[in-house]
Amino acid sequence: MSDWESDKHPEWGDKPAEPRPGRNQPRVPPETGRDWKLIEKLVMSLQSEQRRSRRWGIFFKLLTFAYLFSLLAIVWSPFDGGLTAAVGKHTALVEVNGPIAADELASADSIAGSLRSAFEQEDVVAVILRINSPGGSPVQSGYIYDEIKRLRGEHPEKKVYAVISDIGASGAYYIAAAADEIYANRASLVGSIGVVAGGFGFTGVMDKLGVERRLYTAGENKAFLDPFSPEQEREVEFWQSVLKNTHQQFIEAVKKGRGDRLADDERLFSGLVWSGEQALELGLIDGLGSASHVARQVIGQEDLVDYSQRKGPLRDLVDQLGMSFGQGLAGQLVESRLELR
Repeated sequence: MSDWESDKHPEWGDKPAEPRPGRNQPRVPPETGRDWKLIEKLVMSLQSEQRRSRRWGIFFKLLTFAYLFSLLAIVWSPFDGGLTAAVGKHTALVEVNGPIAADELASADSIAGSLRSAFEQEDVVAVILRINSPGGSPVQSGYIYDEIKRLRGEHPEKKVYAVISDIGASGAYYIAAAADEIYANRASLVGSIGVVAGGFGFTGVMDKLGVERRLYTAGENKAFLDPFSPEQEREVEFWQSVLKNTHQQFIEAVKKGRGDRLADDERLFSGLVWSGEQALELGLIDGLGSASHVARQVIGQEDLVDYSQRKGPLRDLVDQLGMSFGQGLAGQLVESRLELR
């Protein structure tokens, strides 16, 4: 049987022959066809992968935008000033937590703002200052002290009660002295009526390292207490007079606030810190008790509403990450800070 007949009649049992190329058409080997199929599959796979990558890219871009918008919302969110719109009579609570300084939560602006909000609320029966602070800036403490006195004068019907939890020392006690009455726990730390300023001197280290200090000033005392220059006796004497003057201001504020409740004890203004029980005997506080105890037993209005201004979540996160530590350390290295602590 001829090849032509076999091709024409495949049912006779022979496999159909592959179509023959034309006279001018070259025969394509089977391997070449398979290669083209593999290439086609590879191209299709690459196109599919590109589409998948674009979809994931769009997803992550949207996720990034959502994160940025959330971050902006946190940054621009106002302070949480507490529940100032509470219904019915209540006792206002204002927290004084941590170091007292202009760049801290316990700053004069923050505390004074909270106090004004509390005093201006008609349903507030009295105000409790809940204190847990080792002290800080005498300037910030003095501002808060003066604002408490002013608000008490404008609203004589509303008393202020300071309640010390763990510690109410130095500048924190300065603030507490402006209250009508002060309470604490028997184990609280109270007092430390004194002033301190500290710094570092690096002249010895510089000598060992062979570092020469070059300082140019206009003004006899412009390089006052420079930590990289040798200490001068006259500068130390002058700085000590500043400390004594600030200490005297502190003493006068405490005496004005506490009056004849203070015991006649020369150690009161020596900078010592006392337990709550000892402070009660010395007249530094009026009784033992917590904020809820004072609201319930002394004021007679146990419903407490917090008027304290709070940090935003972003500031809390930044502080937890320790970004403020480097600034504080650098400040301690190059400055002599005046503090009530």
